[in-house]
Amino acid sequence: MFTAVLLLICFGLAEIYSVALGRSQLDLLNFKKQIIFIILGIILFFLLVFLDYHSLRSYSKYFYILGLIFLIGVLFFGQTIRGTKGWYNLFGFNLQPVEFIKFVLILFLAKYFSSTSPKTKEFKRLLVSGGGALLFIVLVLAQPDFGSAALLFLLWLSMIVLVGFNKKYLLVIGLILAIAFSGAWYFALQDYQKQRIITFLNPSFNPLSQGYNVSQAIIAVGAGGLIGRGLGFGSQSQLKFLPEAQTDFIFAVVSEELGFTGVLLILLFFGIFFYRCLYHLKRVNNDFGIFFILGSTSLIFIEMFINIGMNLGLLPVVGISLPFLSYGGSGLISSLMLVGVIESIVIRSKINY
Repeated sequence: MFTAVLLLICFGLAEIYSVALGRSQLDLLNFKKQIIFIILGIILFFLLVFLDYHSLRSYSKYFYILGLIFLIGVLFFGQTIRGTKGWYNLFGFNLQPVEFIKFVLILFLAKYFSSTSPKTKEFKRLLVSGGGALLFIVLVLAQPDFGSAALLFLLWLSMIVLVGFNKKYLLVIGLILAIAFSGAWYFALQDYQKQRIITFLNPSFNPLSQGYNVSQAIIAVGAGGLIGRGLGFGSQSQLKFLPEAQTDFIFAVVSEELGFTGVLLILLFFGIFFYRCLYHLKRVNNDFGIFFILGSTSLIFIEMFINIGMNLGLLPVVGISLPFLSYGGSGLISSLMLVGVIESIVIRSKINY
């Protein structure tokens, strides 16, 4: 499992270096920062592997409260980047608390669902778990960061599906979402957000403005062919046609420079990671461990699915990075922390055959 994650990180590091080659003056600052993030993430990974995960379960409510404090604090003391006030600036590094909130939410949901009996009224379980997630979602929307808020909601939704709630509740949630979206379209969404949705429905709409990012990403993906143009030779990224090449659209950079072969390897490594997570579920002998692994796997899969969908023009651009590959310390460290806890759960869970 860790080997697959490490290989994905190496792919991302190589592409971040490649993007830096296209700058007018070779600027390896982001590349060097990413190396620091990788080292910190791996240190935390091993600390969590050796830590008994039961202690995380015991202190989950304190993590939840700490998460609320960080999200409230960033609204007052945070740094605004591209219209979103969602980062703390610490010694030249930007810390995005919402990335760690994903970890906290998984911890909260795993603790709650494992602490309540299946015989407990489903509506109460739905209300408590949804309320806990809603507090985080509202605070993230206040930044405003609609992509991360949607991701937190999808994480909660995937958990209640996996826990096995009655389908009637899912239908009600779907109906509420449809009504909420209709209201938001007329009263809440800004013009640029509406344009993103229109561009998603018709990627060729205004390709020099709102549809520019998607159009350039699709061109990059299609230009790679079987083996790609080579590391550092992707015209879309090297000539700066592709925006946010190190973060949101790093999959397009991989596709152009390493071709179908590189994409296949990345999907293979992701597949190995997901397979190992699900394979080890049969060794886990407690509900908390099972729910935590399911939540972590769901989150990483949703992030991967949305990011690749964005790059292919199949989903709207919502600013979701590709796990383990995209530039960014908060997301990488948070993902490695999740993997560290999964490893801790697997190591400490044994079944007598």
